[in-house]
Amino acid sequence: METTQERPARLRVGVVGAGRVGSVLGLALARAGHKVVAASAVSEASVGRVAQRLDGARVLEPAQVVEASDLVLLTVPDDALPDLVEGLAGTGADLRGKILVHASGAHGYGILAPATIAGALPLALHPAMTFTGRDEDIERLADCTFGVTAPEQLRPIAEALVVEMGAEPVWIAEDKRTLYHAALAGGANHLVTLVADSASLLSAAGVPEPGRLLAPMLSAALDNALRLGIHGLSGPVLRGDAGTVAGHIEQLRKNAPESVASYVELARLTADRAINAGLLKPEDAVRLLDVLRR
Repeated sequence: METTQERPARLRVGVVGAGRVGSVLGLALARAGHKVVAASAVSEASVGRVAQRLDGARVLEPAQVVEASDLVLLTVPDDALPDLVEGLAGTGADLRGKILVHASGAHGYGILAPATIAGALPLALHPAMTFTGRDEDIERLADCTFGVTAPEQLRPIAEALVVEMGAEPVWIAEDKRTLYHAALAGGANHLVTLVADSASLLSAAGVPEPGRLLAPMLSAALDNALRLGIHGLSGPVLRGDAGTVAGHIEQLRKNAPESVASYVELARLTADRAINAGLLKPEDAVRLLDVLRR
C-alpha cells in the first residue's frame, strides 16, 4: 500500500507563526500528503517546533515563506493578524493564486482583504479545540471540528483541506464569525475559570483533592448539557431553593468575595433559562430572583 511519505506532495505549505497551532496544522497537512517547505519562527520554542514537527522546513522571514509556498498558514495571535496581512501585501510579494489560511476563530476571511486584492485566495479555518503545545494536540485534531469561512467559490477547497487533516468542517457565515467565536470562548475558557474557582473553594472548605471530588460530577454535568441542553440542569436554582442560594452567597461573601458577582450572574442566567424552558415554577422563581436581586 502506498504510504503518505511515498505520495508526491500536492501543495508546498508554508507556516507563518510556528506556534502551538501552526506547527500542528502544518504537520496535519504534511500527513495528508502536502509538503511543508518553510516556516517563520522567532522564539526558541517556535524554532524547536519547526525542527520537531515540520521536518525539512526552512526557517525564513514571512515574505520569503509566502514566496516559497502554494498554501500559507497565517497562525499568529488574533491581534497580530491584520498587521501581518497588511505587511505581506505591502512587501510586493507575489500573492497571486496563493492560498492564505488563518486559524483565528474571531475573524472570517475579510481580515485577509489586503492580500485578496493582491490575488490571494482567502480561507478562515478555525480548529475548535484548545492547544496545549503538547504532542497530544496532534492526535486530538482528528477528533475536532473546524469552523470554515471562505468566499463561496472557495468553499470546496476549504472543506477539503479540513477533511484531509482528518477533521470535520462546519460552515460559518462571514457575518456570524464573531458570534461563533464568542460562543466557543464563553464555553471553553469560562469553563476552565469556573472549574478552577470550584476547586479553590473546595480547598478552602478543607477538601484535600478537589479534582477527585469534582471529576465525576462535572463530567456528568457536561455530558448532560451536551445531550440535553438546559434540560440537563440540576441543583438548587432548578429546584427554586432560594434559601440555599442565599446561604451560598453569604458564605462566598465571607470566604471568597471575588466569586460573588459571577455566582449571582450565572445563577440569574440559569434561572432565566430554566423559566423559559418551563423547568422552574413561577412561585419558586419569584423567591429565587428576589434573593439574587438583593
